[in-house]
Amino acid sequence: MDVDTRSAAGGLPYDTRPKTPDTKLPAGACDAHCHVFGPGDVFPYAPGRTYTPVDAGKETLFALHRHLGIERSVIVQASCHGRDNTAMLDAIAAGGGRYKGIAMVDADVSDDELKRLDGGGIKGIRFNFVSHLGADADIDGVLRLVDRIAPLGWHLVVHFDANRLETLAPVLKRIPLTMVIDHMGRVDASQGLDQPAFRLLLDLMQDERFWVKVCGSERISRTGPPFHDAVPFARTLVERFPDRALWGTDFPHPNIKRHMPNDGELVDLLPLIAPTPERMQGLLVDNPTKLYFTD
Repeated sequence: MDVDTRSAAGGLPYDTRPKTPDTKLPAGACDAHCHVFGPGDVFPYAPGRTYTPVDAGKETLFALHRHLGIERSVIVQASCHGRDNTAMLDAIAAGGGRYKGIAMVDADVSDDELKRLDGGGIKGIRFNFVSHLGADADIDGVLRLVDRIAPLGWHLVVHFDANRLETLAPVLKRIPLTMVIDHMGRVDASQGLDQPAFRLLLDLMQDERFWVKVCGSERISRTGPPFHDAVPFARTLVERFPDRALWGTDFPHPNIKRHMPNDGELVDLLPLIAPTPERMQGLLVDNPTKLYFTD
């Protein structure tokens, strides 16, 4: 694996030589979860961040997508940039209508700022309940924002540690918006499909307000590349909820401590996750179109 040789506090640098995938993606394929980081001398990182990534700006992301055969994308604001969504908005503006975004905002964000973000291609707000990313999102603040973002047609993206779902589920069920769960709920693949956290996730997904991203195979895997132990979880979610599943690379894979994935190899997991043309079309094209590209 060839990686960016610059070091970054908080994780490994990304692989700079992704393989050419053996898998040909359908026209309109969407990477529904990726990030832009800096470059820091243009778009500074947040002073209170818990990690500093290797720079991976919009040109790097666009080049990766061309290489993989990805035509559209949803860029997700990461905590290292805090509530300053400028780097993401810059990338969306340069994407020719093929890129949308998920922002991070404070509970007291102004209406004018919400309108500005909406005009810049933002489709929702992300909240973290993950220990290594610092303090949890303020649940009361999340609830106060719901009525303000609903008229914009936005949704919530929720990122949590698997052991938090039992506590979070009752709160999430009170929210009258579409909600997207990141990284398959960060379950531990070594615990099997019958583990309590995955059963809770499947139960939550019975509610049609919830969607799930079957990305982050490298995060839930315990065996390492090619991350085949994560496939049964992703495949189960796609089989059970074919109209509410999304896929993404998670490039440039922040906070990975071991086994930095090769993005071409992640694409080659897709035929195992969505083994029919119909499932692949739904996961990569139809579902993201419905949630992000209908305007």
